[in-house]
Amino acid sequence: MAAQHRGGAPVGYVAELGPVEAGAVLYLRLWCDGPEAQTQVWNDFVTALGHERGRSALKSFETLCDLCVQHGRRPLMRHHVTCKCFGADESCFANFVGYASEGEREDALLIATTIVRPDMAPALVGAAQDFGLALRRMAVKANQPIVRSTTLH
Repeated sequence: MAAQHRGGAPVGYVAELGPVEAGAVLYLRLWCDGPEAQTQVWNDFVTALGHERGRSALKSFETLCDLCVQHGRRPLMRHHVTCKCFGADESCFANFVGYASEGEREDALLIATTIVRPDMAPALVGAAQDFGLALRRMAVKANQPIVRSTTLH
């Protein structure tokens, strides 16, 4: 039973994530929470990015989620939308989107192969890159610093 939920094992707190990674976790949770929450995703994108860019971001995110569902190795485990911690699968997803948004295609591709079938990984990276860039624009607009640090402790 524990192995079935390994992807949901808590590994950190959302507050510890950068804006792109935290956004990836939040929007994944919202999207999977149903139509009402999906409307909130749309509203956030349009409010932050405008109608045209918001629609583009939503399309990329929809593609990303559809590919994960249709071609995923297994369902991604998620915590509740309001949960302060995040699980292993959410961490993987957040890092994947973060790498893709930074143009780190090889690292993003490597992580993508753990999420979906290898033949679908390049398409997943493309969608994640577009979505991640939208999250970066949203963070910049909200004056959230996007800092890339290699210092761990």
